[in-house]
Amino acid sequence: MFRSFFILTLAFITLVGCKNQSETSYNSAWDKVPEILAQIKEPVFPGQQFNILDYGAVADGKTLNSKAINDAIKACSEAGGGTVLVPKGDFYTGAIHFKSNVRLHLEENAILNFSVDPNDYIPLVYTRWEGIDCYNYSPLIYAYQVDNIALTGKGTIHGNASTENWWKWKGKKEYGWKEGEPSQLMLHARPMLDTLNKKQVPVEERIFGNGFYLRPQFVNFIECKNVLIQDITIRDSPFWILHPLFCENLIVRGVEVHSLGTNNDGCDPESCKNVLIEDCFFDTGDDCIALKSGRNTDGIVKNMPTENVIVRNCKMKNGHGGVVIGSEISGGAKNIFVENCEMDSPELDRAIRIKTNSNRSGLIDGIYVRNVTVGEVRESILRINLNYDIKKEGTDELYPKVQNVYLNNISCKKAKYALLINGIEGQDLVNNINYTNCVFEGVEKENVVEYAKGINFNNVSINGEVVNY
Repeated sequence: MFRSFFILTLAFITLVGCKNQSETSYNSAWDKVPEILAQIKEPVFPGQQFNILDYGAVADGKTLNSKAINDAIKACSEAGGGTVLVPKGDFYTGAIHFKSNVRLHLEENAILNFSVDPNDYIPLVYTRWEGIDCYNYSPLIYAYQVDNIALTGKGTIHGNASTENWWKWKGKKEYGWKEGEPSQLMLHARPMLDTLNKKQVPVEERIFGNGFYLRPQFVNFIECKNVLIQDITIRDSPFWILHPLFCENLIVRGVEVHSLGTNNDGCDPESCKNVLIEDCFFDTGDDCIALKSGRNTDGIVKNMPTENVIVRNCKMKNGHGGVVIGSEISGGAKNIFVENCEMDSPELDRAIRIKTNSNRSGLIDGIYVRNVTVGEVRESILRINLNYDIKKEGTDELYPKVQNVYLNNISCKKAKYALLINGIEGQDLVNNINYTNCVFEGVEKENVVEYAKGINFNNVSINGEVVNY
């Protein structure tokens, strides 16, 4: 009897010790947030202004204004920086390329309507397409190795993508593709990009563009420092919407995204450091926010995690996930903070999602979520999937790892699962997943935990029943 009492007491002490250690780790992590915010500096611009009308821009909705806008940007940068003004009106344009120390500012009722002619996004530029390095069409708005830039204002940037043009390149009938039409699925197109990645063919030899059907991103800033994207409304992107890549000190604030097309992720910081996303609204055809760090070999070789990310005061409507890590996450992710967000739609699949597979590798360490209100999601509050897309990609032994995930003060009204984890059989890859002070109503099914350990529930209510383990 004494021995049984000793074992139970030891188990209780161990459980309390683990919970106390977990709470200490959680609290000390949030203490890092002010330090991260202090490192994120808003870009500052001289007071001089360059109106695109003075460089030949015409607001008639049909004249191609690419040259006028880019000439204004060049003049602004060469003069030491300032603001390039897009006044009220409808400006039709192709690719826009940023230079250092330039803010492109759209007045209220200003619209940049982007061409759907692929030739307006040539010459090709260096970019990453779904986590793989290549040369492809210029993104609609592009920057490479420039600093101190901003895209701001109460105007709208409209990609004009639809089932009639860019989206059909996906090769799916629901997005306008018809049998016999070309698409990214052709063997020399998207599959070839995977092959070049696996073989580590030099990036200069990975030339795509016309004939390969890889859609351009909307906004793609690469290797930039001190970046601000604020207040604009974005509609109907060909592909990923906001895609900062290898950037440092990035603010995305007050942005509205309305784009329900295929692969229309709202904001995809990839291998970025010190990122603040706040006061934004996302209504997307894919993940609302997706943190990335490269796909497979390219991501493993670069080995640049996305780190020190703060998401706060955002609203997520439709999408595959509210805040997502992956799937192109081979460089890993760490120090991710999400707070004071609202997520609600029968067309929103999950609130928090981590997706990867055994081709990716990568360490995902330190995901901290608090004070999130979930109205309804189609599937789960938290979904961790280490078998994502293996039917298409196959399996390898480049195992990813997910650890130290904390959800605190999360509520929901309707979901299929409170927790859904699919690890990899025989591998210890998912560890220390914590729910604290959560209230979940309308949960249809029991938690699913496959091949994971260290699952901790503390003061969690599911359908009115307190669950602690």
